[in-house]
Amino acid sequence: MFGKRYAASMINRSAENDQDRRRFLKAAGMTGLGVVGAGALGGLAAGTASATTARPAAAAAPSGVSDGAVLNFALNLEYLEAEFYLHAVTGKGLADSMTTGTGTRGGVTGGRAVKFKTKAAKQYAQEIAGDEKAHVQFLRSALGSAAVSRPAIDLQSSFTAAAQAAGLVKPGRSFDAFACEENFLLAAFLFEDVGVTAYKGAAPLITNKTYLEAAAGILAVEAYHAANIRSALYQHTEGILGLGLLGRDLREASVKLSNARDSLDGPTDDDQGVIDSHGNANIVPTDANGIAYSRSPGQVLNIVYLTNKAATSGGFFPKGVNGDVNTSAAN
Repeated sequence: MFGKRYAASMINRSAENDQDRRRFLKAAGMTGLGVVGAGALGGLAAGTASATTARPAAAAAPSGVSDGAVLNFALNLEYLEAEFYLHAVTGKGLADSMTTGTGTRGGVTGGRAVKFKTKAAKQYAQEIAGDEKAHVQFLRSALGSAAVSRPAIDLQSSFTAAAQAAGLVKPGRSFDAFACEENFLLAAFLFEDVGVTAYKGAAPLITNKTYLEAAAGILAVEAYHAANIRSALYQHTEGILGLGLLGRDLREASVKLSNARDSLDGPTDDDQGVIDSHGNANIVPTDANGIAYSRSPGQVLNIVYLTNKAATSGGFFPKGVNGDVNTSAAN
């Protein structure tokens, strides 16, 4: 995905410095250096005995992507999730002070408060909204002046395009993710599984152990979120009525969305709905070894751009994401 010249340019443009790394440690709750702090600040190479010969944390990962570029890629996704959940539970998104940074700042199209009909779904949404907002705050604090701004986000026509592609709505009909609890759960399902696979796929790209631990912590939270949403979908067995939706229940709808994601991110058939081919519960999507699968940054962008081609914008990010990692894969 990344050529040598492109990788070199990303490394050269990396805005990480000692101040940014100290800010990251503070955001991570590490007030003293100690052994962990020294290793984190220095990014010690294997076999290095002292911090004086340490490799900087901004050094390129084996794939050629700087740690800062990976974290900024994650920040773009967290902006999207935070805006979706905050609009659903509060009717408004992130404060302007949380959307500034490098790159072009964009607005948010669509989104409003959902009229939840069950207490459980509403509480799930409220808790997840708080977590996603906290993720944005944490990554912005960790990246400091290197943090990208929120790109333009579409929470309206993008959901319709995804639902039509999945066969959830008939051609010419719209899909409003905020119209009802059922629609909200399907929209959340579209995001949550992608978030889990994105963080797992990004893990090998991160060289700094402090950054990697933080990413692992966010991955765990995203996995909890995904399990909540998948469980809620499985428990909704009543028919989907109105709004032009096809299919008998949300379980089958999740399979349709899963198949649509699979059609975008490459030839492998890894994505899974909340039921298997026999109709049994499939709350935790794994491989034969019980391990969650990964998506590369390019594959993640395939889904949020709603394309199976190489592109730099589309879908939920109509003007693309900010930062060096911004191109979807050619599948």
